[in-house]
Amino acid sequence: MSFRLRALALLMLVAMAATAATAWLTWRQATRQAADSVTAGRQVVSRITGELHAYGYAHGTWEGLSPTVSRLAKETGQRIWVATEADELLADSDALTGHEPRAVSRQPPVLVDPRPTLRLPTDKVPLASVKRTVTAIGEYRAAAAYAACLTRAGAKVTARPDSTGVPRISTDRPPPAQCEEPAAASDPKAAQDHAAVRPCESERRFAGCLQRTFDERVGTAAPPRLQVRLGVRDESPPTLAAAPTVAVAAGVALAAILGALLLSRAVLRPVRALTLAARGLGEGELGRRVPVSGRDEIAELGRAFNRMADSLQAGEARQRRMTGDIAHELRTPLANLRGYLEALRDGVVEPTPELLESLHEEAMLQQRIVDDLQDLALAEAGALTYHRTDVELGELLETCRTAHRTQAENAGVALELAAPERVYAVADADRLRQVVGNLVGNALRATPPGGTVTLSVTGRGGTAVIEVRDTGTGIPAEDLPHLFDRFWRADAARGRATGGSGLGLSIARQIVTDHGGTIEVASTVGAGTVFTVTLGGVPAVPADAG
Repeated sequence: MSFRLRALALLMLVAMAATAATAWLTWRQATRQAADSVTAGRQVVSRITGELHAYGYAHGTWEGLSPTVSRLAKETGQRIWVATEADELLADSDALTGHEPRAVSRQPPVLVDPRPTLRLPTDKVPLASVKRTVTAIGEYRAAAAYAACLTRAGAKVTARPDSTGVPRISTDRPPPAQCEEPAAASDPKAAQDHAAVRPCESERRFAGCLQRTFDERVGTAAPPRLQVRLGVRDESPPTLAAAPTVAVAAGVALAAILGALLLSRAVLRPVRALTLAARGLGEGELGRRVPVSGRDEIAELGRAFNRMADSLQAGEARQRRMTGDIAHELRTPLANLRGYLEALRDGVVEPTPELLESLHEEAMLQQRIVDDLQDLALAEAGALTYHRTDVELGELLETCRTAHRTQAENAGVALELAAPERVYAVADADRLRQVVGNLVGNALRATPPGGTVTLSVTGRGGTAVIEVRDTGTGIPAEDLPHLFDRFWRADAARGRATGGSGLGLSIARQIVTDHGGTIEVASTVGAGTVFTVTLGGVPAVPADAG
């Protein structure tokens, strides 16, 4: 089914539901006054049954119930008929107001059970719950008898549930002599109660069994359950003419259908354009775009599609460039290796130790490029393994300085360390040494004899800042944005032997990023270059402390 038909069907359904609901609400509003005299709403029923339950719960008897029924009938406007399950009439609001009792409604009666609902921790110690249920049975018998006595004596009775749900009875005046307050004395029926409750321990529905046994054992002491009927038999609300409501509903439905047609036409046009562009993109036409106008959701979808197409096209271009760069980096050295090996095989060249050493160095260079490519791929995929610990950055820089001291001496460059304070960072020490080692190696190659490369670390406001500063030739400003690109070298004249694989700075940036830090570069031609690595650190401690 097309989008147009689905949108039309959906809007028709919504329109019909809305018009039907509007018609019903209009009908209901007009007939509410008559309907309220026949049946009570849920809130009224809940209020009436709730207050009747509270009366039986607190008084332990249904004696004196008539004033409560009369008040509820006056406040709710309902005809209330109350009897026991044995059909013993207790109160009728018609008779209480002096009217001729009318026939009660045919609606099923609402049952009101005044017995409390037990609240026991049945999921902890079953035996303790059994004992507490036996105690609650005795307490409820005594409380119900005491409350009934107070009610017959005309005292005002109030009740509040204890921790198990049994009512605690209180009155506004001293109890009469004939009413004995519940005492903590043992219940003569406790043994029989315990024998009745004990089988519940083996029941799967333990809590339900306890409640059922409690209801059975207190049945003679509790007030009987009530049947409550609301309303009057065969009283129906006045009817309304349906023709105006049907006409209004038909008009609304027609308007909704017309609106659906216009909406589907407006929506389908850009959706169709997106479909064609997406199909072309899937077939390899990465230059496909969709025209976008407006600021609605469809326009935003078009912009998102164009951004996605731009990203795919740029990624494809980067992949092609990288493939070309890798081929360029590996083609010449592999051709040299092949040529020498073929010459050795044919006996044209003698396998001297110097030649073998040269071939080995060339192979190691290619291995380094492959290793760097693998490290970069793992880093960009988030698959590099990091073992983070508290690293003292001054010691780390000293280790890097020691490792590059021979290279610096051979190049005639002074390699210095400035660590005036102890600064710590949570990092992988080996990966961090890889970053600093790459920066130091680049600095030594860029610095002429007599120059200086300085390693420094400082703590600044909760961060650790590592700097690698050289007094070399510097990097032109137009080359700085490309410095961290793969296979890019600031000096195109430098080859792999003097300029590295062209991947070190890309790897260094990814490692620093994985540590939640940043790496920046500033350079002045003829003055030197400064690489700055910023990591999350801890407060600095003076170097002479401890």
